[in-house]
Order: sequence, then C-alpha cells, then structure tokens
Amino acid sequence: MKTLKMMTDEELVVLYAEGNNAAFDILLNRYKSSIHSYIYFIVRNKELTEDIFQETFVKVIMTIKQGRYTENGKFKAWITRIAHNLIIDNFRQERCENTISNDEVEIDLFNNIKLCDGTIEDNIVRHQVLSDVKKLVKHLPDNQREVLEMRYYQDLSFKEIADITGVSINTALGRMRYAILNMRRMADENRIELSMV
Repeated sequence: MKTLKMMTDEELVVLYAEGNNAAFDILLNRYKSSIHSYIYFIVRNKELTEDIFQETFVKVIMTIKQGRYTENGKFKAWITRIAHNLIIDNFRQERCENTISNDEVEIDLFNNIKLCDGTIEDNIVRHQVLSDVKKLVKHLPDNQREVLEMRYYQDLSFKEIADITGVSINTALGRMRYAILNMRRMADENRIELSMV
C-alpha cells in the first residue's frame, strides 16, 4: 500500500476531500516553500507575504472541501494561480486607495494618509480599535483564541502553531479562519467599527 508521501497530488486531494487531514498536510509541506517564495518574490514584504500565503491555503481548503476542485494534474499550478490572483487583488486594492478619480482623470495622491504622522484623533481611534479587538478576542472559543494569539501576538508560523497545539496545519488554518469570521460577526452584531481610517 502506498504511503501518503508517495501519492500524487490528485490522490491526496481526494483523500483530503474525504476527511483525511494528513493528506492535506503532505500537500502543504510539498508546496509551502515554493508558494511562499513566489509570493515574497513579487510583493517584497514579509507581513503581506504571510497574509497572502495564509489566504491562499484557506482558499485551497475551502475549494477542496466544497468539492469545487477539478482534477487536471496541475495542482501546483492551480495553487500558484490562486496566490497570483490574491497578489493582483491586493495591488488593485492598494492602487484604488492611492488614487482618486476626477472627471475620468486619475490623480496619484502624494499626500497619502498612510505616510503622515498620526493626529491625536488618529491615535485615539487606533487605541479604541485595538481595545475593541482585544475584547472580541476574549470572547472567542479557546481553541480559536489560542491560534489567533499565537499567530498575531507571538508571530508563530502555522507549522509551529500546529506542532505546539498538537493539531494538523489544516486544523490550525481552519481555527484562524473561524476566529476571524467570528470576530467580524461579533463586531457587526455589536456595531463595532474596526477600521482605523
């Protein structure tokens, strides 16, 4: 019988779709280095690379679990395309934030608020948002709060989190995703504004 490490990507995808989380861990280990390097090569920012990397694998997980992945023998190319699309989306969003449109003429904003020193009001808003986020984190289920705190406050990788908590990387990613979704839901329900702009 074939061991998981000897299986093709497509065989592992089928196993993972059937509930074998270890199959996904093999896929992740197979491609995490090259996907991470690909993202960093383009964005040249460590934090942004981590965010896009995480979002890439969350999309991979969701697509497979929802049965929307179609096998074509090009699993690595598929993941790379997801990462590439997320990079493009990020650049588009940044571009929209840095330009304004006036009578069909785009003007680059040289006085970008992100480059300015914060005013007293900005500092108060930032302090309030961070305080609200800490309150929301306290209301998360223990396993979600644990992953979120390890990732954002201790700056641990999902591999490290998985090792420390004794779960698969897939489970750690899933807990992070649910933590973020739960925080957004709680913020909406309590009309908490989490934007610093």
